[in-house]
Amino acid sequence: MKNNLLRQVSRASATAIRSPTCSTTPIATRAFSNVQSLKRDSSQDDSDKHDELSTAGKPGAFQHEGQFSRTDNTIRVEYPEEANLPSSKPVQGRGGFHFKRTLASFSLENRVGVVTGGARGLGLVMSQALVVSGADVAIVDLNKDEAARQADVLMENFRSENPGADQVPKVTAHYADVSSPDSVNKALEEIISDHGKIDNLVTSAGFTENFDAISYPHDRMQKLWGVNVNGTYLFAIGVAKHLMERKAPGSLVFIGSMSGAIVNVPQPQAPYNAAKAAVRHLAASLAVEWAHAGIRVNCISPGYMLTALTKKILDDNPELANKWTSLIPQGKMGRPEDLMGAVTFLCSDASGYVTGADIRVDGGYTVT
Repeated sequence: MKNNLLRQVSRASATAIRSPTCSTTPIATRAFSNVQSLKRDSSQDDSDKHDELSTAGKPGAFQHEGQFSRTDNTIRVEYPEEANLPSSKPVQGRGGFHFKRTLASFSLENRVGVVTGGARGLGLVMSQALVVSGADVAIVDLNKDEAARQADVLMENFRSENPGADQVPKVTAHYADVSSPDSVNKALEEIISDHGKIDNLVTSAGFTENFDAISYPHDRMQKLWGVNVNGTYLFAIGVAKHLMERKAPGSLVFIGSMSGAIVNVPQPQAPYNAAKAAVRHLAASLAVEWAHAGIRVNCISPGYMLTALTKKILDDNPELANKWTSLIPQGKMGRPEDLMGAVTFLCSDASGYVTGADIRVDGGYTVT
């Protein structure tokens, strides 16, 4: 068998290699038609009405041109002072005892979560989501009195909806100016002293204002970036340092906005949009940088949410409601509780292989 194989190899190697056969038949060529013939015959006017809809037409030929995709500089919304912010209420009936089957990996029992901006709006409902899922929670807010009041309400709601529960989650209130490194560090030290550790972070502290870019006061723009971007960064590095010192895994969830991926209309808000784009990319960047330590970093980007503050804005600018919902495929604004599942998922072991992601909760706004 071996000898036969050797003979075949020898015979093949001795065979002359033939050159490929090439045809000498000349290739037929076709001359390009005269460029002039490509021009539209001026006598054919049937496409004029369509040309007016293209760049061949005159700008402003139709009243509807761009009307749903432009900002309106007459819309101006200034973020209220702390004393004028409307209070929020936890969602009723979401924390009761139930027998519905669900994955155990969604549980946050024996975890400690920190929620910045947790005394109102989206932050309050996400604080509640962590409590309902079994976590102890530290609510951080510029208004510590409001944070303390809501902490008591969350624990009382848990007791009423879970009569006879052996363990009631611990919810504490803490002050922080999230744009100040000293204030952030002090708050984190206080939280670790009260709870012993931190496992999860949700950065919900943030605000938006509507000014046309040229008129936006520079000091207010700096404040906006300080809270939305610097505040996210400062709390993230503080919690990550704590987790690394403990050699413990953790999950950080940044609250961005669909505004970090699209340009909202008709209200002008360029600095806010840019700030939320920074938050989204910061989450992706830190996810890569801290993956080696078992720290996951993700982003949730809500769309238009009907918070207490949003209701106040719509009361002052009722025309915005129709304009916003007309651009949402689902046709409706979201409610704060629509974020409860997303934040619980990202904080829990159920999302153990999810990091650097941006989950958009926007009714489909950003895909159209």
